[in-house]
Order: sequence, then C-alpha cells, then structure tokens
Amino acid sequence: MGVKERKALEKQVRRNQILDAARTLLFSTGIDSISISKIAKQAELGVGTIYFYYKNKEQIFIALQKEGVALLYSTILQIFKKDIDHEEKLSRIAKAYYNFSEEQKSYFDIINYFLSSPIVFFESNLKNQIDMSGHKLLVVIRDIVADGVQQGFFNEEDPGKFSIMFWGTLHGLIHFKKLERTILENESHEQLYDYSVQKLVHSLK
Repeated sequence: MGVKERKALEKQVRRNQILDAARTLLFSTGIDSISISKIAKQAELGVGTIYFYYKNKEQIFIALQKEGVALLYSTILQIFKKDIDHEEKLSRIAKAYYNFSEEQKSYFDIINYFLSSPIVFFESNLKNQIDMSGHKLLVVIRDIVADGVQQGFFNEEDPGKFSIMFWGTLHGLIHFKKLERTILENESHEQLYDYSVQKLVHSLK
C-alpha cells in the first residue's frame, strides 16, 4: 500500500470513528444534548480532529443520513435494473427495505429518527440536503410505476403520488413489528408486510 492509499484509509477510519460515536450518542441521549466535544470524547479523538472532518455536528448527522440512504439506494437500483416485470420490481424493492430495516438497523434507525420526528432539527438548506438524499428512492418507485402505465400494465393517474404512498406505507408497516407480542401476537409481521405489499401492487392494475 502506497503513502496516498494509506492516508486515504486512515481518513476513512477516522470518519468511521466519528460517525459511529455520533450514532451511539444520537440513540442514547438525543440530538439536542450532543456536542462536538461529546462526540470527540465518545470517539476518543481530539475536538480539533472532529472539526478537521466536519464543520459542525449537523454535518455529521447529514453524513450519517446520506450514508444510510446511499446503501439502501444501491440495493434498490440493482433491483430496478433487473429484467423482471414491474410488479416483481416493486415487490422486491419492498422486501429489500424490510431486510434493510433488519440487517442495517443502525442506518434504518438514523433515517427513521429524522423522518419520524415532528421537530425540524436543521436549517432549511441542510434539511433540503437530507430530504433530497431520500428523494431519489421515491424517483425509482415513480419511474417503475410510470413505465408500467406507459406499457399498459398499470392503471395509475399519478405515479409520483403513488410512490409517496407506497414508501410511506412500507415505512409505517415496518414499525408494526413492535406489536408482535400484543396486537400481532398470532400474526407473522413479515407475512403481514408481504400481504400488504401485494395489495398495494395489485391496486395498480
């Protein structure tokens, strides 16, 4: 490994330390009580090192959000590019999101933290960065539906609105998992999720 490659690797290791520390603090104390100094302490790094990589704590949380969305988007894009029918694409994307919530729980929790909170944490330009990072997920759904309409497989007047409803429904259904020991005691959450996805997809016909 050359000097250039080693320095790049070291920088990535530092970024990971910072993001891991911020993620831990976010879930244990909430965003309001987090400071750069607390992140530095958690990461066992100097405050100056944190500022070398990120201007403020908001940029750190935006980086976490974008990182999670990018990981999810790469999976969804692979499904989008497959030579399968439109219904199967939507079903597989829904399953991919379910798996993401299970296998990449930390990233899912980061996305959910800012998506579900009634409080706007960031100034408008920073919030726009977060919102637009997730917008590309909706675009994939919209394009699948629009193409299905164009080819005569679907009957949907507004693919854009459907994409929002579809993704919002998936996100809400995932949270029903916490009811497995009460309301859903005799139900399989995953089977309920799959059932609901198929109902949504079928509604396009």
